[in-house]
Amino acid sequence: MNSILRGYLQLMRPANLPTAAADIFAGAALAGILTVSSPMLPLLLLVFASVFLYAGGVVLNDVFDLSIDKIERPERPIPSGLIPLKYATFFGVFLLLIGILLAFLVDQLSGFIALALAASIVLYDGFSKKNDFLGPLNMGFCRGLNLILGLSVLGELNTWWYAIIPLVYIFAITLISRGEVHGNNKKHIIRAGVLYAAVISAVVTIVITETPNFWQTLPFLLLFAFLVFKPLLEAYRLNSPERIKKAVIAGVLSLIVLDAALAAGFSEWWYGLLLLLLLPLSMFLSKLFAVT
Repeated sequence: MNSILRGYLQLMRPANLPTAAADIFAGAALAGILTVSSPMLPLLLLVFASVFLYAGGVVLNDVFDLSIDKIERPERPIPSGLIPLKYATFFGVFLLLIGILLAFLVDQLSGFIALALAASIVLYDGFSKKNDFLGPLNMGFCRGLNLILGLSVLGELNTWWYAIIPLVYIFAITLISRGEVHGNNKKHIIRAGVLYAAVISAVVTIVITETPNFWQTLPFLLLFAFLVFKPLLEAYRLNSPERIKKAVIAGVLSLIVLDAALAAGFSEWWYGLLLLLLLPLSMFLSKLFAVT
């Protein structure tokens, strides 16, 4: 593969992109996409809108992080000089604009949600991530908006408050990532574990109270719990940057399983299983490109 092309792909974090698509599929399930005879085009447009927005966000994250990456991650495309800063900036903005445009092609509601999401992404990349509380909160807010973007597929937002689930979950992952370079973050790992448990409890509660589908949701939740808690416990026992990074990667990729659990709870088991197929795709791409 051409080194420059690979550099642009690295900036986009390909392994993470299926997790953005998973949010949309889960949001569509919460909206009742399988209960109506609506065309699939709006759903596909929102999936691609989400993927472009996420890609633009991580590209601009590296743009804003240039000074620190020169010290901590000099091998990355921008600090290594492979991709000029100006080109990376244009590329990130272009991706965000494409994502917003695709959302507006669905309807105005989806378009304005995409605008809010893009603004939240830029706010995180440029400012809030430097704060130990506002950074994780802002990142979680971005994921919550991404789920809401999926919820907007039918032109309504009847269950928008379910977005608190990915918000809390991503808040937890972002806490863990604070020790990815230097280690020594056992307190954050404990807090993240508590938040993970709260997320699982929240999914169980809403599925039991709102649907008759608990038993078809349970296998997804058990898989999710195993995937996130195992590396988290290992990172606590050996609080090294390497173990912490593995816990962060597991948390990011396991968002697909969490979305699959929500999808199975609010639609059909096979819909959740289809969504789960995004996980091996992400895992394969994570062997080729960095996740964090």
